[in-house]
Amino acid sequence: MSFDMKNVVDIHVHAGPSVAKRRVDAGDMLLDAQKVGYRGFVSKDHYFPTIMGTDMVTKFLGNGSCEAFGCIVLNNAVGGINIYAVDAACAMGAKIVFMPTISALNHINHHTKKKFVGAGVLKIQEKPIYYLDEQGELKPEVVQVLEFLAQNYPEVTLGTGHGTVAEINKLIDKAVELGLRKILVNHPFFNIDATIDDMVRWAEQGAMIELNAVVFDDVVPASHHLPFDIAKEVYDRVGYQRIVVDSDMGQASNAPPTEGLQKFAGLLMEKCGATEEQLKVMMHDNPAWLIGIDQDKNGQTGGDQNG
Repeated sequence: MSFDMKNVVDIHVHAGPSVAKRRVDAGDMLLDAQKVGYRGFVSKDHYFPTIMGTDMVTKFLGNGSCEAFGCIVLNNAVGGINIYAVDAACAMGAKIVFMPTISALNHINHHTKKKFVGAGVLKIQEKPIYYLDEQGELKPEVVQVLEFLAQNYPEVTLGTGHGTVAEINKLIDKAVELGLRKILVNHPFFNIDATIDDMVRWAEQGAMIELNAVVFDDVVPASHHLPFDIAKEVYDRVGYQRIVVDSDMGQASNAPPTEGLQKFAGLLMEKCGATEEQLKVMMHDNPAWLIGIDQDKNGQTGGDQNG
């Protein structure tokens, strides 16, 4: 089955330039996205804020139909959970602030027997980041970042990154307490070890749950990728109203993100029974709301209908 990709917003694309090898750079991605009718995408790099690059490719390569947006990931390369980096990135227009990914202790533990392919040519070993203290509470620098976002950039989305369930629980609890409404839980079923009940609870707190194409074996065959019935369980239990479907693609060994995401959408229709209207919510309305585009006069899109 085929899904029309017009107006899709992919908020998780690994486009270069990067120290990691990528299939596309932000310019390639914009040209591909325009060709198939995307409304926008977010370029994500584990090591470097992407805002400068996405702004320039939109300005010089864009035809007005699609925009490239940037973000920051709080890994060691930007000083870890660093409020100064967050301040600068948000002032430049970052749409998402992700908690640690490749620097997260949980991520490192999941890659002890294999080198993370996104590590590129870096020479210095990652310093593991675990952002709960000995009492299991958020460390002060995390609370500082959340308070900063709540007070200054509540429109910016908080991405949960590659931390543990314990970290994400505390992160979401505090974010909700502070009034942050835009929260994206990154692939909780892949290398996070969250249960479906965890995902349902986070969704009930107001977070969006990410379904990303790249981790499913039907989309990208790999020995460490997941069977598609996990995607169906998330779709059935969480509900399309609280799901964001994106590619998480751009890796050098994979198909272009636009191709991978279209294949994933077709599988969601075929194997999960998702309708075109439901896919539009998961692939346009919800991600568009998270990054603040295509809003109506009340500043809302379909993704905001459940808080």
